[in-house]
Amino acid sequence: MPRETARRGMTGRAVVSLVVLAATVYLLLTTAPRLGLDLRGGTQIVLETKNSPTVTADAETTDRTLEVLRRRVDALGVAEPMLARSGDNRIIVELPGVRDPREAVEVIGRTAQLSFHPVLAPGAADSRVLNDESGQPITLGPAALTGEGVDEALSSVDSQGGGWLVSVGFKGDSGRAWERLTGQAACSPPGDPTRRVAIALDDKVISSPQVSPQVACGVGIVGGSTQITGRFSPAEAKDLALLINAGALPTPVEIIEQRTVGPTLGAAAIDASARAAVIGLALTALFLLAVYRLAGLIAVGALVAYAAVSYAALLAVGATLTLPGLAGFVLAIGMAVDATVLVFERAREEHSVKRGGSLPRSVSRGFSGALSAIVDSNVTTLLAAGLLFWLASGPVRGFGVTLSIGVVVALFISLVLTRLLLHLTMRGVVARKPRLSGLTHEGRVRQWVNRRDPEFLGKPKRWLLVAGAVVIAAIAGLFVAGPNLGVEFTGGRVVEYSTSAPADVERVRDAVSDAGFPRAVVQMSGEKDISVRTEPIDEDATERIRTAVAGVAGDATEIRDEKIGPSLGAELRTKAVIALGLAVLAQLIYLAVRFDWRLGLATVAALAQDVLIILGIFAWLGKSMDGVFLAALLTVIGYSVNDSVVVFDRVREVRGQRRKEPFPRVVGTAVLQTLPRTINTGIGVLFVLGALLVLGDGSLADFALALLLGLVAGTVSTVATAGPVAILLDKRWPGAGRPARKANPARRRDDNGAVV
Repeated sequence: MPRETARRGMTGRAVVSLVVLAATVYLLLTTAPRLGLDLRGGTQIVLETKNSPTVTADAETTDRTLEVLRRRVDALGVAEPMLARSGDNRIIVELPGVRDPREAVEVIGRTAQLSFHPVLAPGAADSRVLNDESGQPITLGPAALTGEGVDEALSSVDSQGGGWLVSVGFKGDSGRAWERLTGQAACSPPGDPTRRVAIALDDKVISSPQVSPQVACGVGIVGGSTQITGRFSPAEAKDLALLINAGALPTPVEIIEQRTVGPTLGAAAIDASARAAVIGLALTALFLLAVYRLAGLIAVGALVAYAAVSYAALLAVGATLTLPGLAGFVLAIGMAVDATVLVFERAREEHSVKRGGSLPRSVSRGFSGALSAIVDSNVTTLLAAGLLFWLASGPVRGFGVTLSIGVVVALFISLVLTRLLLHLTMRGVVARKPRLSGLTHEGRVRQWVNRRDPEFLGKPKRWLLVAGAVVIAAIAGLFVAGPNLGVEFTGGRVVEYSTSAPADVERVRDAVSDAGFPRAVVQMSGEKDISVRTEPIDEDATERIRTAVAGVAGDATEIRDEKIGPSLGAELRTKAVIALGLAVLAQLIYLAVRFDWRLGLATVAALAQDVLIILGIFAWLGKSMDGVFLAALLTVIGYSVNDSVVVFDRVREVRGQRRKEPFPRVVGTAVLQTLPRTINTGIGVLFVLGALLVLGDGSLADFALALLLGLVAGTVSTVATAGPVAILLDKRWPGAGRPARKANPARRRDDNGAVV
């Protein structure tokens, strides 16, 4: 019976794998990717804020308007947009991959002042007359409540068969205001016009339903919600809910310009990055084959499947692909090998060091032993990704989507597909000649580890003193050299030129870079216009840019020169910090539950050290801290937590086996036992990052540099910071990593049904 159960489990994995791979092939063949502004360009809209009777359109009001517009753009499903204030009262919006620019313009530009009014008798004082949704005149009293009191709006199908509707929930005192408004209307007899309640959007009545006869006079509709009906189409209902949720614009806006813009990156940069990705992945594949032989070939196949399934999932959710996103995607492919290497090294350990036995049984034990580390490391990452998606916005939210998809697919590949392939391969000839598998020898790293003394962490304070000195030296860079914030954080300048003939934008980019502006964003803006966006510069620098453009285009007449605000505004930065803080807190709580609070706190300490070191080194080097750097920093945080979780998972296991052994020796043993996995995974990622650093575009080279620093810092901090902190905490509050006793914790069945 146990063997039959194991066989059914493998059959289930095979069916699931075939279904997922078939869906992947279908999506790859039928779905076109949505490329971002840097790869394909998009639609540029220039808005101008206008004064209203109560609000002056100044820089502060325009900034608040920009954040409302950002919420609308996010809700439209446009990922990775660019929004920035230009001057005091203009906003530049660039939307990649927008299928219907006219619809986007209509939704973005509406003021969206939502209000709820009592309907009065004709001629009543303090009233105004508008047409209702059917075109008939209706007399409205002063607004009883506005859209500021709305908590959430959702579009759904009208169950009464009248098209679509929008459900609106109220918050705070607005729920009681709605009760008073409907309670007053309910005092009029059924059929009387004054029994109606009018809902207006931008001084246009969109719905004016009559209060139901079941509602009592003076009581009103309780429950804090209502429905807006009007036989809306699905698109109309969705847009209305979007506008209500995003909120009203603080001041009216006027669309003064709309045009198509070219990509912000040139073909040469894209080609270089693609070559770097291919070379890096090829080197990673060769490394896996050299170290793990036949098992390495399976790992390479799993990596290819991971790349295909992840990319298909991004297509399925309609994600917008940008070059930094693709670079992070390539890195995720390199890091996806981590789970597979965990299994391989555990199988080697089971076969060569601990028990020996048949190869299939060692592989099964390898999966069983690595399962908790794989699950814990991916769940902590998924917690962070989920919170970044739900709480942040803009590029940080897009990063959360990509990261979530990567984690889920990695779990499927490692626990389902790779296990199935190993189960099918490690039999027959390979089982009779196990050396072919690559999983029966210790490997040079493990042979070196076996000769090391696990007491090397016996004096944790010395490790922390060295780590503290490194952190202080790094932090000094933030004060001495100062952070070099990119244009996304500081704002900058946009200069636009009109040329006498269409210019080669690639040559213009090279000329502007040679003039001393390698990070300037150069785009075609129309047929003969060229836009250059750069950091804050003076008039001499502006003249150098104009000369560079004229040297290529033959003639360059300046048609616009404006200062722009940061595209990552204060609200977006605040949301990102809050989301990141809550993500770290959620990881700490999860680790405290799965391990204990001491190990969770040690993990967070190592994470903080890694972030400070990277920030400090970038400050010392004068490297730009822009949106690409932000994505790299988020990736480093995920890697740092993942590395600490793998080690602490082994700490828990070792301490369960050696309950009387000193804790510093337990931690040292866990570090040494997981070192082969750490080195082999690190080398695989190193190939990808090294190729991006050497061959990639300037911004991608900095991206790769940040990740390389994070890779080294994350690996070292697990040993030099997380381990010593855990040891000191255990010395003060004993019990770190001590698992609860179970009746038979070691009894489990492998894929052959045998008890292990």
